[in-house]
Amino acid sequence: MRFYVVCIGKLKDAYLRDGVAEFVKRMRPYGGITITELNESKIGDKPSDADRKQVVVEEGERLLKAVPKNAYTVLLDVYGKTMSSEELAKTIAKLEVDGISDMAFIVGGAFGVSDELRKSVNYKLSFSPMTFTHQMVRLLLVEQIYRASKINRNEPYHW
Repeated sequence: MRFYVVCIGKLKDAYLRDGVAEFVKRMRPYGGITITELNESKIGDKPSDADRKQVVVEEGERLLKAVPKNAYTVLLDVYGKTMSSEELAKTIAKLEVDGISDMAFIVGGAFGVSDELRKSVNYKLSFSPMTFTHQMVRLLLVEQIYRASKINRNEPYHW
């Protein structure tokens, strides 16, 4: 399985960049992770609700365009369903058996994601009822992809 993470914005903090880079490196033997960072939409210092909505719609359109064709799409969404690491691994394994070779995870920007984007994806995944920054979610996501890959190969993750 080839994994893609398509997201809005660059990671600003070194500890997040370093963490993501570490899991991207660890994923090389398992098919790898390609990360596509799209620029945040420009918005003023005091945006109106209409401005925020426009940004969310525009970013959603750009996110979808950046997803590889025929990829199974998973949106990281506060309104999505939660699953365990083992359930994620089983989902990935089933997709592989079904002939899916590309899986794209989509992470929206600071203002969230549009309803149009939510309707366009194959699955909506929530990591927790808690709120995380969209940048922190990226680190959690690549760690979980790595963990699922280890689980699917019956390799130990914790020693």
